[in-house]
Parts: sequence; structure tokens; C-alpha cells
Amino acid sequence: MTKAEIQQVKLRFGIIGNNETLMRAIDVAIQVAPTDLSVLITGESGVGKESFPQIIHQYSRRKHGQYIAVNCGAIPEGTIDSELFGHEKGAFTGAIGERKGYFGEADGGTIFLDEVGELPLPTQARLLRVLESGEFIKVGSSKVQKTNVRIVAATNVNLTQAISEGRFREDLYYRLNTVPIQIPPLRERGEDAFLLFRKFASDFAEKYRMPAIQLTEDAKQLLISYSWPGNVRQLKNITEQVSIIETNREINASILKGYLPEQNTIQRLPALFGVKENKSFESEREILYQVLFDMRQDVTELKKLVHEIMTERGNTAASAVPAAYYAQPPAVVTPVSPSVPTIIHPSIKPSHNIDEDIQDTEEYVGESLSLDEVEKEMIRKALEKHHGKRKSAAKDLNISERTLYRKIKEYGLD
Repeated sequence: MTKAEIQQVKLRFGIIGNNETLMRAIDVAIQVAPTDLSVLITGESGVGKESFPQIIHQYSRRKHGQYIAVNCGAIPEGTIDSELFGHEKGAFTGAIGERKGYFGEADGGTIFLDEVGELPLPTQARLLRVLESGEFIKVGSSKVQKTNVRIVAATNVNLTQAISEGRFREDLYYRLNTVPIQIPPLRERGEDAFLLFRKFASDFAEKYRMPAIQLTEDAKQLLISYSWPGNVRQLKNITEQVSIIETNREINASILKGYLPEQNTIQRLPALFGVKENKSFESEREILYQVLFDMRQDVTELKKLVHEIMTERGNTAASAVPAAYYAQPPAVVTPVSPSVPTIIHPSIKPSHNIDEDIQDTEEYVGESLSLDEVEKEMIRKALEKHHGKRKSAAKDLNISERTLYRKIKEYGLD
């Protein structure tokens, strides 16, 4: 297409900028519009991906049909299938009537699936069937229905990485990505940032009935060189803030800098200590047992502390506590007793005999050691899950193979 035709499209859909990559994306959208090919629009959050499905729909033969935009990331996983494909009356609790679903409503039109990377895997399988055969089944029904719908999807997720992590179907990716359109981030668009700022400043001046803010040359350079992690959306929000707050309508670099977040904020976030990045949990139960394991380690440290306090006070009874009480706990545990022994600081005079404190601690330890049966059961389940492969079971339980062999022998699980 000629530049004049692309400029006309930009005016119609409110797209600001002259960046070559952006112009190329608009050109591809117009060229692919008359076909029924699936289109995948990629780009960071806030770059303006939502304008391109509308271009594709309006320049297609389906422009008189329905255009439905669906934010896949905003729909709960439990209802996403019902929203997209519909459901029959009584299909689930609360289904008091029949629902058509977006794919039924958009028959003959276009569906825009925003944040398609957030779809759960079962829904991805249903979507693949629609792409391949135009067929779908309502929730709670056994009747196959047909739909003639054009699918345009968008995502800010790296789908290639999501595929390698098992979060997105590879076959669905290739079906959606028939025609890819990449929208550049604002930081790569140079002068476009200033053009967008000027447009937003004019819009807000009209909205709030005040003079439009102007940038000095140093402020303009700061605007263009800033990284804009939130892209066009962030620029628009900051322009609105400055328009409302600043009484001086000429904005220099010093003033503008006060509204721009530090560019390395994300890198300076505190690290989460003790969290294993590569650790994945298959169920809530595994997460719970990991938390309880950490809790028991804390309880062990608490018992050590009590023992040290008693020793420092010269009480011989404290030294009689067996060392085995302070050994490292096994990797798989269940909730410990809520009764926690009282910690007495050496500088505080106890109101009762020290022997009673020691007795309380011993009772607490006894309760903890009664959890062996649960540990035995979890080891048994781990072995069953991995078909007797002890190396895999030990890894799943987060303990060493040597410890697992010892536990198997101790509990007679050979």
C-alpha cells in the first residue's frame, strides 16, 4: 500500500507515529484482512495491539458481521469454556439457562482473543478444534456445532518459551501464527513518543479545559530517550498527570523527570531468599507439605534455642534432653502441634520451676515425633507415583537418595 493509504488508516483508527516497523505492521494487517487466515499479534503490554484486529475486521469481507473482543486473562479458568463456547441449562451449578457463547455469537464475524497466552490447556485444545474444523461443543452438551469465525489473537507472552515450559500447545501456536504481526515497543519508536505526547496533551487540554502543556527541548530529549516500560499506556497516563498537576504549562526536563519512574526499578526489587526458581509443584498438597517442612525446621531451631537457654542458666536437667531431638527433620511432614513452648529470657526470673519448662518442651517434642506414620505414607505414595524409582521419588520428596534408602529400610517399605 502507498503511504497515503496507510496514513488514511492511521487517521481512521487513531494510530499515531511514523516508525517504519509500525507502518509495516499496519500494511500487513491491511494486506491480510481480505483473507480468512488467522493472525497472531505480538508485542509488549501497552503498545496498542487492540487497534490491529479492528483494522483486519473492517477491511475484510466480514466487516458487517459481529466483532467481539475477549480478554482471556480476565476470565476465571472455571468459566472460560462457558464464555467462549456456551453451555447448556444445568451444565453446572448456576447454569440456570442456556448460553450461546462468543463463538456462537460471532458466527460470520471476527473474534479477537487478547492475552491468548493466558488460556488454560483444556481450553487451548477446544480452540485448536475450532481453528482446524470450525467445530465446537457447548459445556454440558454432546452436540457438535459449527461456526464460521475469523480468529485474531494477541499476546505479550513469549509463546515459544511458554511452549517449552508446557504452558502452551505447540500445534495451537502454529495455527494462530499463520500471519504474525509484531508491534514495536515505544522505546524503539524514537520521535513517535513526542508525537504521542503532543496528541495526548491536546486531548487532555480539551477535556479539562485548560491550555495544553508544552515540552522544552531538554524535556523532549528526555521523553524520547526514556525506556517506557509501560509503553503508550504509560505515556498517556503520565501526560494526564502532568496536565492536571502542573500550573506552569511549559515543562522542562527537571519537572518531567519527577513523573518518570526509575528505569531500573524492577532490577532493584528485593530477592526472595530460600525460593527455588526451578521448583515446580504439581498440586496444592505439595506446596502445603513444602511449607510444613519449612515450619518444622523452624520448630527444630526453636527447640535448640530453648535447650541453649536452659544450659546457660546452669540447669542440669536441660542437658538431659537427647541430642536426637535436635536432628534435622525428614523432608515430608504434616502440620505440627499448635502448642509452642514458652521461651524464657535469661534476664527474666521464672515464676515457676525450670523443670516444668523442660517437661513442656519434652511433651511438645513427643507430639512432633508422632508424625512418623504420615511420613511413611508420603514416602510410600512417592514410590508408587514413580513406579518404585527411588531416585525420582527422592527428588520429588526433596531429600537425598541416601536418606530415602534409610527411611525405606526403617519403615519396612522394601
